[in-house]
This record gives sequence, structure tokens and C-alpha cells, in this order.
Amino acid sequence: MSGLERSPSVGLTELELLEQGEIEILGLLPFSSNYVFLAKLTHGDQEIHAVYKPLRGERPLWDFPAGTLGAREVAAYLVSEAAGWDIVPPTVMRMDAPHGPGSMQLFIEHDPERHFFVLMHERGPEMVTFAAFDVVINNADRKGGHVIEGPEGCLYGVDHGLSFNLEPKLRTVIWAFAEDPLGEGLRAELEALGDALAPGAPLAEKLDELLSPEERAETLARLQVLLAENRFPAPEGPFDMPWPLV
Repeated sequence: MSGLERSPSVGLTELELLEQGEIEILGLLPFSSNYVFLAKLTHGDQEIHAVYKPLRGERPLWDFPAGTLGAREVAAYLVSEAAGWDIVPPTVMRMDAPHGPGSMQLFIEHDPERHFFVLMHERGPEMVTFAAFDVVINNADRKGGHVIEGPEGCLYGVDHGLSFNLEPKLRTVIWAFAEDPLGEGLRAELEALGDALAPGAPLAEKLDELLSPEERAETLARLQVLLAENRFPAPEGPFDMPWPLV
């Protein structure tokens, strides 16, 4: 369902197909606290599947403004791309979707039994990128099942609606790197991301359309603190882990 290539004439990339493809709702996805649908998007003979999260299907939360979770999903994708991490499946906002505006994310085929707690044992060093990403976006819900392995072995992070809050809310199962130094390679990627988040930069302008200006500014501030301390944070209390863990 992924890996579409542009043809010489009318072919669309996966991102373009998410933005422009004709949408058909296939059904509800189970085990979600909000309304989440599996959709098929088509353009000519091209076809992909996507996870569609309509804004009006969001369960009200006391600590996140209503109707903003889909935009946070898109913002997380843009941050991942700007850092060169490519760990969030392509994600866009569709204003013309059948159940109203919402996020549309490329569906990644995966084995749900191969989640973080399995993958960490096999591919532990690769999880450092997810740990840094979650600090920057202030991810309040990194469950084990939110790290998945695609059909070609690529690792992805999904479900980033509970991110970018102004208040410190990092809740994650990825604490294996607590207090470890960042390392030169990761520092270079974070420094480049910092430049992209600077006021007036293209990414910052895009995030200002998805988040509040204060949330965008705080994202840069978290990144700067991470660079200044040059090490991963450590958990501070009993609420630093999500529930359920998977």
C-alpha cells in the first residue's frame, strides 16, 4: 500500500495522494479512544490506505484545546521531516473528508505484536531518534504500540495528537536513554531542526498555521534546552509513563 512512484504523466506521490486523492471510508479502526477510520484514497489506478481522524470525533480533554489533535498530528510529521528523521508516516489535513476536516496519515502495514517492547531488544540504538523527537514535541502519549515496524523494516512513530502542549507532559515508554549524552550525530540533527524552527523559517511558519504561536515557540525552547543540557532528561515522577503501556 506504500511505496508509490510518480509516473511520467499523472502519477502522484504518497503525500500528494493523501492531499488530493478521492476518499472512501472503509470502516472504524478498533481500540481507539477517538473516532478513527481506515480510508482508501485513489487517483486513477493509484491507491493507498490512510488513517483518518476527523476533528469532530475527538474526545474532549481538559489539557488540550478541542479540535486541535489532528493539527498536532500534522505538526509532528513536519518536525520529523525537517529533522531528516522520517519516522512519522506522511500526514496531511483534509478539509473535504467525509466526516469533516481531519488528519489523514498514510497507513503502514505492520504486525501489532512487533511493538516497542519487542523492537527495543532487537533495534535499541535506533530508538534514540524517537526519544529525542518525543522530547522536542513534548509527546504525552508514547505507548509501546505507537512505535511500529513497516513492511521493509522501517520504523515509524504514530499517534502524536497529544503533543506540543505548553506544559511539560512528556509521557513515554522510551526512558532507556535517560541522562545519556546526545552524541555528535544527533546534536547536528537537532541543531538543523533548531534552525528550521527559528521565527520566520518555513517550518516555523507552517507550524504557526497548526499550533498556537506560543506552542511553536515552546517547541524551539524545548529543543534549545535539550541541546544546552546535551543529555536526555530523566523521569521525574510516577506520571512519566503512559497507560496502558502498549
